[in-house]
Amino acid sequence: MDEEEGIEEIMRRVRRVEIRARRLAQDVFSGDYASSVRGQGLDFDEFREYQPGDEIRFIDWNVTARMEAPYIRKFREERELSVILAVDISGSTDYGSDFLSKRERAAELAALLGFSATHNGDKVGLLLFAKDPVLYLPPAKGGRAVLRAVREILTVKAPNPGTSISEASKFLLQTLKRKGLVFMISDFVDWGFEKPLGTLARQHDLIALPLLDPLEKKLPNVGKVYLRDPESGHEVLVNTSNSNTRMGMSKLSKRYREGLDSFFSKHGIDSANISTKHDYLAELHRLFQRRAHRRR
Repeated sequence: MDEEEGIEEIMRRVRRVEIRARRLAQDVFSGDYASSVRGQGLDFDEFREYQPGDEIRFIDWNVTARMEAPYIRKFREERELSVILAVDISGSTDYGSDFLSKRERAAELAALLGFSATHNGDKVGLLLFAKDPVLYLPPAKGGRAVLRAVREILTVKAPNPGTSISEASKFLLQTLKRKGLVFMISDFVDWGFEKPLGTLARQHDLIALPLLDPLEKKLPNVGKVYLRDPESGHEVLVNTSNSNTRMGMSKLSKRYREGLDSFFSKHGIDSANISTKHDYLAELHRLFQRRAHRRR
C-alpha cells in the first residue's frame, strides 16, 4: 500500500467512526452525558421575587429596598467544560484478537464522547500518551476538533511504545489550569501510577475507561504458542493446552482487574470496562446514570 492509498484508508476509517459516533451521540447518548457532568460553577441569571422556601442568603438587599419587597438572585450552572480525552497509544493498544484493536475501540469511544461533549457546548481536547506524552491538542469547540482527535488516535506512532500513566497524569496536572473533565482511555497495563493518577482525580473530574480484550480474560486452548510483549519485544513460549497455565493466567488477569477497580473506588474515580469485542454502550449508560443519580 503506497502513501496515498494509506491516507485514503485512514480517512475511510475516520468516516466510519464519525458516522456511528455522531448517530449514537445524537440519538442515544447525549442525554446521559449532559445529565452526568457538572459545569465550572454558577453564573448570575436574574432577580425574582422571594418565595417561601428560598434561601435567605440569596436575598439582594439593594433590589429589595428599591422594589419594597424581598428579591433574590437566581443563578444558573455554568455549563461549559473543558473535556480532555487522554488516550493510551502504547504498543499494547495495537492488539486486538477480534474485529477491533484496543486503539480502534479507543478512537470510536473518543468520537462518541467527543461528539456528546460538543452537543453539550463543551470544548474537547486530546492527549495521546505512551511512555511519554506524545501529542496534546488544547480544548476547542466544534466537530472538527473531535474529528482531528479521532484521526490522530488512529495514526500517530509513539516513539517509545511503553506505557506511563504516571507521566500522562503529571502532564495534565501541569497543563490544565482550570478544573476539567478527563476521560482516561487505556488498558492500564502499567504499574506505579497510583499517586499521580490519584492526585489528578482530586484536582479534576476523572473518568477511567479500561480497555479489555476477551483473550486477556480467558486464554484459548490452541497448543504451544509464542506470546510477545508489544512494548518490550520479549517473547515467551506458552503451552495453552495446559489447563493449569490457562487457569493461572485467568486468575492473574482477574486479580489485576480487581486491584484496579479497588484503586478507582478508593480514589472516587468513576469507571467502566470497555470490551474490544462486545457492545460497550450499556456499560457507559450505567456509568453516567450513577453519576446523574449522585448529582440529584
